[in-house]
Amino acid sequence: MATATLATATLATAIMSACSGKRPAVGPGSAIPTPRPGGGAGAAGGAVVPGSPADMQRLYRSMGLVAGTGAIPFVSSVSFLRSPTPDSTLTLVALSLPSRVLGFTRQGERYAASYLARLEVRQGSTVVKLIEATEKVLVPTFRETSRTDESIIWQQFLKLAPGRYSVALSIKDESSIRIASEEVQLEVPRLSPDMFGSPLPVYEAIPRSTADSLPRLLARPRATVVFGQDSVLPLYLDAVGASAPTRAHVRILGDGDTRLFDADIELPARGDGHSTTYGVPVAKMGIGINTVLVSVPGRADTARARVLVSLGDDLPIASFDEMFAYLRYFTTADRLKTLRDATPAFRPEAWASFLKATDPIPGTPENEGLRDYFARIRVANIRFRDDGPVGWQSDRGTAFVAVGDPDNIVDTGMTNPNARVRQQIWEYRELRVQIVFVDQSGFGRWRLSTQGRVELDNAIRRRMALRQ
Repeated sequence: MATATLATATLATAIMSACSGKRPAVGPGSAIPTPRPGGGAGAAGGAVVPGSPADMQRLYRSMGLVAGTGAIPFVSSVSFLRSPTPDSTLTLVALSLPSRVLGFTRQGERYAASYLARLEVRQGSTVVKLIEATEKVLVPTFRETSRTDESIIWQQFLKLAPGRYSVALSIKDESSIRIASEEVQLEVPRLSPDMFGSPLPVYEAIPRSTADSLPRLLARPRATVVFGQDSVLPLYLDAVGASAPTRAHVRILGDGDTRLFDADIELPARGDGHSTTYGVPVAKMGIGINTVLVSVPGRADTARARVLVSLGDDLPIASFDEMFAYLRYFTTADRLKTLRDATPAFRPEAWASFLKATDPIPGTPENEGLRDYFARIRVANIRFRDDGPVGWQSDRGTAFVAVGDPDNIVDTGMTNPNARVRQQIWEYRELRVQIVFVDQSGFGRWRLSTQGRVELDNAIRRRMALRQ
């Protein structure tokens, strides 16, 4: 159908420029469904471990997104917009994956990878849509091949009759056996002429002016922004046709449906409609999952989207309260208490103040201390995963996250292989401490000695004092 061709023409030019900056690369094809309501355990099912694909997958599913199972951690969204006729609904399916999961090879001065995408839409046993496409991704530098963020996007518009569908999607890396798939149920609504379509998180958009045209946009499938880095979330509001709304009320709800933000906005006239892109202020949202509600003032029907405000790529902490479990080794208890005591409405301001107070290099847009701290959590979850259920919460993981890499490690097992009890001594010269870990089992299960725990507590206090 023509929508795929237009989507290709609209976005193909973004492929190269996107890869060198924050914006993702775009594949010419595209497609994907929306998840089962409540699919996955969701954030309430337990703490999200930074960098854990399974927990990230559950979090995205709790937002109503599709998260693929397999070796390629894709995330996808579905949005509904008005079609010229009431017997169909324009459906945008968008998918993203990190470039690091694809096998890139050098081609001249650039790096290239290919992936195969397959989408099947069924009603009962009838295949309504089938899309198979092999897409090529080109990036200018080797560094771009290892990105972990939403760096590759595949999207497409479909026309579907209102009703219930089964949707199966798979993504395969063409240079390896890596593949991921997911099957979900999709309920396509019927949109009346005076209703808003789905509020659509985007990277950029050129609004459409008629119902028989397509918006030119680059979707944001993960619906995620980074607090302290993104100032606004561009939200595409689709209103086309003679009966389209001319005003919109935007409301943001945080934890416990706490009202964080309200705004009434005028929608500018654009041809036969009033579609526009509205910049939702990230500072007015809470850390974790937020609900953005869009309605016609004075009307009960409401369109909604769920948005994740994270602390950084691959750190999808589900709530403001959950964040404190991760920050306990980053700064002092007094500073965390000030942040924790902020009421929901003032949490964004409190977090902004917290970032400013803990930023080791104030002249840059990023809090390098916080960035490095969460990077250590991710490393600890891998490096010390045999020490305990969660690597960064093990004894050695705690020391690594809170104090950093030691200047020197002495392993007594290297000098005396026959010793019944092995010791590791971590030396921190600047802090003037030695932390002793003991392996009494002989199987690498390192635990703090009694004196080692005292020394670790001292090291954490001294490290925090140096950060003040």
